[in-house]
Amino acid sequence: MSDLENRIAQFQKMANDDPDNELGHYRLGQLYMENKQFDKAAASFNRTLELSPQFSKVFQLLGTSLLALDKKTDAITTLQKGFTIADERGDNMPRDEMARMLKELGEPVPESKKQAPPVTGGASAGPGNMQCTRPGCMVGSRARKLPAPPLNDDLGKRIFESICADCWTDWVRNYSIKVINELRLDLSSERGQSEYDKYMHEFLGLPQV
Repeated sequence: MSDLENRIAQFQKMANDDPDNELGHYRLGQLYMENKQFDKAAASFNRTLELSPQFSKVFQLLGTSLLALDKKTDAITTLQKGFTIADERGDNMPRDEMARMLKELGEPVPESKKQAPPVTGGASAGPGNMQCTRPGCMVGSRARKLPAPPLNDDLGKRIFESICADCWTDWVRNYSIKVINELRLDLSSERGQSEYDKYMHEFLGLPQV
């Protein structure tokens, strides 16, 4: 069994053991895409959106999978809906990618509301409030800011500036434990820590630098 097949099996187990685990379904969909199993990828992404309907990046990946399955009409509907959600949330990267895909398909791009840049503090955000940039965040501009950076490094500063307290707590108390247990990660090893960091960045929607 290849490394990719092993990873698919791991996330199949995670998704089966915890059907409401959006991260499990999301990562499984990505791995199915990597393995050219676009029908299964689409199913995983649809389940992710059932659990987290504001997860704008998933619309982009679902649209890509549907195009690979020659389901152009469904893909266009998905991309247009995803563009609108990403635009409303200020998720610029998936929004711009879905706009590019629609233009290449010769289809209209929904009108942008041209949302103001995310607010990370100040009076306009309200005391302790911010706009969380995590693609799957359910509270967006009504999110609560962390009281302090959760880590004593540059990553901690990035999390403090862009990730809300609810999403960070969800990672620490729920998804990080699932990742460690399901993937049997040994955090004392370099490989285990690297895998953990990768999934944390994925969950929080922060690109690794």
